[in-house]
Amino acid sequence: MDSKRPILSNKIYLYLTEFFAGMSVMAVELGASRLLAPYFSSSQIVWTIIIGTIMIAMALGNIYGGRSADKNPNPDRLYARIIVAAIWIALIPVVGKYLIVGISALLIFTVNNNFLIIAGFVTCMVIFVFPLFLLGTVTPSLVKYTMDSLNDSGRTVGNLYAFNTIGSIIGTFVPTFISIPTVGTAITFLVFAGILLALSLIYFLTSHIALKKMKKVPVSVVIFLVCCIFGHNDSFAFWDKDLTYEGESIYNYLQVYENDYEIALSTNVLFGVQSVYEKERHLTGAYYDYAMAAPMMAGLMEKESIDALVLGMGTGTFATQCGRYFEGIHFTGVEIDQKITDLAHRYFHLSEDIPVITYDGRAYLNVIDKKYDVIMVDAYQDITIPFQMSSVEFFTLVKDHLRDDGVMVVNFNMRGSGSVSINEYLSDTIASVFPEVRIIEPSGTNSILYAMKTDSMMDTFNRNVALVSDPELITLFGEIRNDSFVYHGGKHIMTDDKAPVELLGMKVIDSMIRDEVSYYKDIYRKEGLKGLIEALR
Repeated sequence: MDSKRPILSNKIYLYLTEFFAGMSVMAVELGASRLLAPYFSSSQIVWTIIIGTIMIAMALGNIYGGRSADKNPNPDRLYARIIVAAIWIALIPVVGKYLIVGISALLIFTVNNNFLIIAGFVTCMVIFVFPLFLLGTVTPSLVKYTMDSLNDSGRTVGNLYAFNTIGSIIGTFVPTFISIPTVGTAITFLVFAGILLALSLIYFLTSHIALKKMKKVPVSVVIFLVCCIFGHNDSFAFWDKDLTYEGESIYNYLQVYENDYEIALSTNVLFGVQSVYEKERHLTGAYYDYAMAAPMMAGLMEKESIDALVLGMGTGTFATQCGRYFEGIHFTGVEIDQKITDLAHRYFHLSEDIPVITYDGRAYLNVIDKKYDVIMVDAYQDITIPFQMSSVEFFTLVKDHLRDDGVMVVNFNMRGSGSVSINEYLSDTIASVFPEVRIIEPSGTNSILYAMKTDSMMDTFNRNVALVSDPELITLFGEIRNDSFVYHGGKHIMTDDKAPVELLGMKVIDSMIRDEVSYYKDIYRKEGLKGLIEALR
């Protein structure tokens, strides 16, 4: 036994070190996804980048940790590395958001393609690789300290990996279901950093080591306390001081802001608005207005009432707008995020009479038999399109839940670009299921698609519009009649097996960035950084 470090004789402590290291790795990985999501989305591409960079860090850490343990098997070095990892993780909520925005701002002027991949990868490498590299050194180092002889090497290594795995399991569930929804991403980082720091402090405070070697211990405690003071702020849009609400749920970053005219919800600080509530009774001027043509196409004015289902209810803008202008529509909403529904009632005046089921949209269709006159698909959130709600199988399921004269209306939240866009893929897929498809592309980024099981859509629409007296609606519906066009499907069809929505979406993002920053790129090329700063003032 090492007389200076009696705690090393306690294998339970060494196994706990492995346990908490594994738990912290997974907590940081999940925290990374939540830290990046408000800026880069939570798509499969972003998750791939996070997992890939973390695996790189862990692999390098394993190699270095093994070599370091053989060359200099001093456990002080291991627990010092854990302290450094803890402090780095504690610093993430303090400076991480600023690094993300800064890296993105630099790259946006230099990268023309694959911005999401490059910016996400660089951000992960800068913020997350180093602490996880240090945590990657834990397992090979502990093998050195826990193994008594070669006779029990298999059992020792097996126990270490078991403790690491159990810790990883807990580190997966606790952030997702407990800490992030309860206290937020920032405090989650601080909690797990504190656990690692406490683990190392126990080692150093129980070891008989010269005080000069322990001078880093009080410094690390002070830095951690400073991080706790300045890092508990959960604001991702740190430049915006006038938000009505900002918080997180299991699924989303949530941001509510308002002015004298409207209240809006966004789940991404960089890409768009998901829901709007107009304080006065008038049209929104956004895609929600154009979706109101769907009840007309389903024959609302010729029926006593119709049933409408909204997959991706959000804060209920579509239902609220329809309720202001029409009578006789019975809405049911499906929204996977209960916290969004809570915000809808709290800030967006969603009627308590409208039932909202907390469920996945496709899963809901799988468990009900009811048919509807109108089904709105509005689940394409910010820059994330769920592949399971973009396939032939999904749209067939929607069709099966429509009445014979029913209408599906879909909000495409991104305009396509290039020879084959994501909207073309979605439209081709829908056209392979529905015999009649029409599209309107109003100003802005969104497009609206209408699909029907028969070819009587516009005949029904024209008859019902003739019964409308509201001047705003007459103008709106006239625009839809004149500007919408029949869509004839092509060969770009997505299925559950193959739906490359992430890569297609990334192309749209690249196009959006090129369009938005082209002016500033020209200034940067001609006048350099000084000219750019002047232009941004």
